[in-house]
Amino acid sequence: MIIINEINSETIKEDTYIALGSFDGLHKGHLTLIKKAKELANANNGKSMVFSFKNHPLSLIRPELAPKLLMSNEEKIKILSDLNIDIFSLVDFNESFMKIEPEDFISLLCTKYNAKGIIVGFNYRFGYKNKGNIELLKSLEEKYNFKLHILDAYKYKDEIVSSSRIREEITSGNIEDANEMLSRAYYVEGKVIHGKKLGRQLGFPTANLEYSSDFILPKIGVYYTNVVINEKQYKGITSVGYNPTVKGESLTVETYILDFDEDIYDKTLRVYFIKRIRDEENFASLDELIAQLNSDKEFAVKESLSINL
Repeated sequence: MIIINEINSETIKEDTYIALGSFDGLHKGHLTLIKKAKELANANNGKSMVFSFKNHPLSLIRPELAPKLLMSNEEKIKILSDLNIDIFSLVDFNESFMKIEPEDFISLLCTKYNAKGIIVGFNYRFGYKNKGNIELLKSLEEKYNFKLHILDAYKYKDEIVSSSRIREEITSGNIEDANEMLSRAYYVEGKVIHGKKLGRQLGFPTANLEYSSDFILPKIGVYYTNVVINEKQYKGITSVGYNPTVKGESLTVETYILDFDEDIYDKTLRVYFIKRIRDEENFASLDELIAQLNSDKEFAVKESLSINL
């Protein structure tokens, strides 16, 4: 897969069929656009292409309103490569790009990328101040010699699938619904750091994750997770919360990894959230906490490993 990082850096000679969008999460709605781009490219002996941004546009326009992310750019690249997309244009949304007028943007796609097909969702908007819309795209087809393909909304449980809806489900603890819309388990990645080591004293040593605040965290509570370390997969019980029973003060992501006893400090861990087990609780005693942790472990033992590495 060819990756383009600057919109004016390359000129593509082959005909391209371009899916446009932000593609945060690469959810099932996004995948319908990408599948269409591949189908058109294959049918017309052209190249499939996805055009997106390294950063969310709101991070520049209204930073205080910028949403937490669902996916890193590295993960986007991996997934699109696995989908056999030919070209991924992943550019900075900067002040220069922000000021491009809608028609100028389409002209650029057609002249620099040789776009013969443009694939968008039903509510796609683009260009300076979001002035570009579906009607403008329709009016430009003949002028720039491309075919517009508008896809209907993808729905789950009779509601439109969107990145914002998935974020809401994650922050509400509805991780299974979020995963269904993503078509894969949501994960948090980070380095294992030293904590208070209280879990070890209780017989449940945990890996304390140093996570990025740029990414969304599930609702406070306890989850059944799949944990990936050194390309191996393990069952886990992950707590997102403040550990009130032991007077925790800061938000932590801590995972007890079943059937695992290795020193993994400073190693990178991926924690995939599979099912929500329960809310965070403030137990009256450590014995009550230990009893609940044993119950959580029993829950995890009965579950299966489900991540495709």
